[in-house]
Amino acid sequence: MGSRQEATEQYGKALRLGQKNYKEQVLRGNYPYPQVLDEILDEAMVAGRVDMGVIEIPTEQIIGTKGAGRRSAFASNFMPLLALDSEFACKWMELCSAHLGDEGIRDPIRCFEYLGRFYVQEGNKRVSVLKSYDAPTIPGYVIRVIPAWSDDPAVRAYYDFMDSYRLTGLYRVYFSRPGSFAKLQAALGFEADHVWTADEKQHFVAGFTYFRDAYRKQGGDELEITAADALLVWLRVYKFEQLWSLSATDLSKAVAAVWPDVKLLSAPDPISVSTETEEQKTEDTPAPNIFGRLLHAVFPDHLNIAFINEYSPEDSDWIRAHDLGRQYLEAVMGDKVSVRVYNNVHPGEAAEEAMEAAAEDGVQVIFATTPPLIGACRKIAVQHPGVRILNCSASMPYTGVRTYYSRIYEGKFITGAVAGAMSRDGEIGYVASNPIFGVPASINAFALGARLTNPRARIKLRWFCVEENAMSALAADGVDVISNRDIPAPDRGKETWGLCQLQPDGTMEPLASPYWHWGNLYVKLVRSIFSGSWDGLSSREGEQAVNYWWGMSSRTVDVWLSEDLPDGVAQLVQILRRGIIDGSIEPFRRPIRSQDGQLRNDGEKWFSPEEILHMDWLCDCVDGAIPSYDQLLPISRPLVRLQGVYRDQIPPEKEGPML
Repeated sequence: MGSRQEATEQYGKALRLGQKNYKEQVLRGNYPYPQVLDEILDEAMVAGRVDMGVIEIPTEQIIGTKGAGRRSAFASNFMPLLALDSEFACKWMELCSAHLGDEGIRDPIRCFEYLGRFYVQEGNKRVSVLKSYDAPTIPGYVIRVIPAWSDDPAVRAYYDFMDSYRLTGLYRVYFSRPGSFAKLQAALGFEADHVWTADEKQHFVAGFTYFRDAYRKQGGDELEITAADALLVWLRVYKFEQLWSLSATDLSKAVAAVWPDVKLLSAPDPISVSTETEEQKTEDTPAPNIFGRLLHAVFPDHLNIAFINEYSPEDSDWIRAHDLGRQYLEAVMGDKVSVRVYNNVHPGEAAEEAMEAAAEDGVQVIFATTPPLIGACRKIAVQHPGVRILNCSASMPYTGVRTYYSRIYEGKFITGAVAGAMSRDGEIGYVASNPIFGVPASINAFALGARLTNPRARIKLRWFCVEENAMSALAADGVDVISNRDIPAPDRGKETWGLCQLQPDGTMEPLASPYWHWGNLYVKLVRSIFSGSWDGLSSREGEQAVNYWWGMSSRTVDVWLSEDLPDGVAQLVQILRRGIIDGSIEPFRRPIRSQDGQLRNDGEKWFSPEEILHMDWLCDCVDGAIPSYDQLLPISRPLVRLQGVYRDQIPPEKEGPML
């Protein structure tokens, strides 16, 4: 038997820890004792039970007891609460002496597992003793209680865990969000169905434990996520094998570098959508006291800016439009900016090297003009926190990288109204690009615009990402007015972009099209840095990722019109345009039913920016559907992985950025 004196001293330490935990929980308004499974579980919530046999239970995941007996003897951390001279304390110390002896505590506890947490039926004092010594695991005979399936995120995450357990046999690989384990498999270089070997388990547990300690030192126990959730965030920037080359100090710094993004996982609204420029926000308010502002910040008088393009302007209309925006920025800002351009920069290592070189050369702002560059943006943001990095994409949950896009649906609403007015029979074609954020909103806005001028209009939807000849197919079906992909810049208006009308000779005559004015966006963003409002937005929004999503009121979206458009239709366009700019017209503030018959708006509701951006349904006057991932042409799949409205449902790949 071990030293009785040491067991007594250990009980005293454990008692103090228990009393401290009890007081802290009471002060926070939390339940101060271990949770009782019988009190939180109803049989209607149970789908079944599985005998798991004897397994090694992660001590930190033992949070409660099966029944209510003896619960007042322990604080919520399983440390004792009863006095040193109690019968309970004597038995506790006897177990402690056994633990310190040659044989140790050998008998497995008996417990139930529910939603990844363990509730002790027999062996509460054994758990308390071993927890007091920070034992990483405890052997236990376990009955798994399977919850009835529901859309509750916790239940969905648990079903995902049960699938992962078949491959890992590890309880500590537990995530709070469904789909996370597949991302871990990809990050580790495994196929989705890979079964871990004993060596792989040991290797992972050692690295994970090392990471978890750094995570806890940073304050992870205060967050409503798991250490595995945090590890996934860390793996967006670093590789798992890098854990072995980092000292404890360096690992703490690496965890601190991604900490804002880790905290976002607990935030109810991780992304702040900025829908108007600082000029719009402040034009009706008094100017701030300039002396007060100068006390808090020093504003730059010159900026070095880099544009990172995945392709060259000659090879990509999308890049060409951004390059025109870059030229506009230089023309407007003059010698206040120095701009360098990196073309044909492929996502991955090439992009990281280009951005690293730009940062080392003194660049203060980086614009990456396509979504696939987000992975490199994220890594460089961690390594160079003083560089302002922006990526042309939407809904990316990173605090160090701001994203920017435009509310092109506003222009689509207007061209829909033109289509309704110009259509011969109300049958209107629409060629959509990809099922990514904002595209269903554009389809619906176009349909609502068409119904504005033609109540019988129906939209025949086809997808360019599914069939390359979608426009020709619609024309062959006798559709005479078709909305093609939007023109990338207004100087391309005479080509068959945007809304076109089929002529008797079979040619397509352009009528109107939304377009992006990236130059206005770039100028306004750069001016926000000069004025200090960039940093003001950071402090105002707090710990959120910032997504600029500007529209016609900021002049980053507009509509090109053919000179041959009838005068009445052209006048209607100007009325709608002014209404959208001044806010008196909102495309989605009208009665709307979706294809499944659901009333999405009774005409009184204002959709939030997030609701519009993440719209994944279509209006009932649209004939067609959002294509599945398997239906997409191979060239479209990488973008949909990054920006697709159903991206969280797509199994991750080993290559490419992990979101």
